[in-house]
Amino acid sequence: MPLPEPCPDLASLDLLVSVGELGSISAAAAAHGVTQPAASMRLRSLEKLLGTQLLERATTGARLTVAGAATAEWASAVLADMRTLLSGTAALRAHRNSHVHLAASLTVAEYLVPRWLQQLATEMPATTVSLEMGNSAHVVELVAAGSVELGFIEGPRPPHRLRSKELLADELVIVVSPAHPWARRRRAITPGQLAVTPLVLRERGSGTRQVLADALAAHGLRMSTAMELGSTTAIKAAVTAGSAPSVVSSLAVRYELDSGQLVAVPCEDLPLRRSIRAVWAGSRLPAAAASRLVGIAARSDYHA
Repeated sequence: MPLPEPCPDLASLDLLVSVGELGSISAAAAAHGVTQPAASMRLRSLEKLLGTQLLERATTGARLTVAGAATAEWASAVLADMRTLLSGTAALRAHRNSHVHLAASLTVAEYLVPRWLQQLATEMPATTVSLEMGNSAHVVELVAAGSVELGFIEGPRPPHRLRSKELLADELVIVVSPAHPWARRRRAITPGQLAVTPLVLRERGSGTRQVLADALAAHGLRMSTAMELGSTTAIKAAVTAGSAPSVVSSLAVRYELDSGQLVAVPCEDLPLRRSIRAVWAGSRLPAAAASRLVGIAARSDYHA
């Protein structure tokens, strides 16, 4: 929603706040480096613009009216936000040649991070990036140890020892080769059928594996393992070649599903959703380029 016109200028609002703090227009004028007549004129213009008397003027000084005190309080918040904006953009300028050291889980690194980094390069072209990849548990360890300043993970819940921001949701899908009996089913499989079927799975510590384990545990079930592989690419190859079914991110198999190399199998009453999050250590987001990258990721549309 655009701001109405005309709007009070920040300098006049800042001057009004100073009058309230210092008790006179002359003291406020001196603090702002302007003459008293100029300060008085600016404050009268502000009152005219807002249609409200803000000051009670007397020979002994000036004090805020009730409306003036309320306006000064609101103005203080606006001025604080403006100072944050200015200090933030100054930090961005100071870190134009910055380096971002980040880590990402394999799925996020392969299917999401490249587009995020492309946008970051457009906005901050002098920024360099180094990326480490591993499962979500490994990324959490790197961030907690201070080895990287920012991490991207997937999983059912945020890590307890780090700050995090949820970026987007991801759906997991059960996939089989076209030759698998499940590919010809007309009805969804049950959680029990999935649990007793040996699966091609990621290694322990994987966010994908944890989501599946939690979903089955809600039914009092445990998954069965046919083999463990260290990457989604390897899992897709194994399933396509006719191995056991697997559960993978929908991000990773869009092409294979569209081309018919893999078939998605529905499972009744088994939600397989997870969140993709940015994680960092400390109470505040990393500065400059790292924060910008989080902003880019939060606005991304991975379905595009």
